[in-house]
Amino acid sequence: MASKPASRAEVPLLIVFGDLSRFALTARNMAGPAIADFIDGFYRKVEREITESRGRVVKFMGDAFLAVWEEQNSGAAVAALPALKLSIDQWCATQGVDMSLLVKAHFGTAVAGPFGLDGHFDLIGSEVNLAATLPARTISLSVEAFRKLAPEARRGWQKHSAPVVYIPAGDVRPRT
Repeated sequence: MASKPASRAEVPLLIVFGDLSRFALTARNMAGPAIADFIDGFYRKVEREITESRGRVVKFMGDAFLAVWEEQNSGAAVAALPALKLSIDQWCATQGVDMSLLVKAHFGTAVAGPFGLDGHFDLIGSEVNLAATLPARTISLSVEAFRKLAPEARRGWQKHSAPVVYIPAGDVRPRT
């Protein structure tokens, strides 16, 4: 996707929301400059990891982010979500904070393109809302995101209770 599309279009995308567990609680005990430095490092780490996997960070919102991958990259991106989570979790540990990344992924169609006076790239639509509201304790995939995985990669996930989401079958916590 171009950085400033000329117009909006409905496009199929892997839509991923991520946010840090326990951020608000931890930030209460941090000075403003320390919080700002931590968040800056978090943004840099997330953006680097997502860009390297051919995704795009749409926006950051405090300790959260919205990212997308084009359809042709969605299977590989879904398969890489446990590594993204582990990388961010390990980075948090090196920062001396007890936080972990929660990830929610859905594949669907959204209106993507410029919005607002400055033409900021964004995503709008019910599929974006669906991704944002998936339940997550670690990583959750909607059925549509799960179906983007290659058959052999699906073995690493298990079906979870209604609404149906898929979670990693193995441990995705950082090793200490």
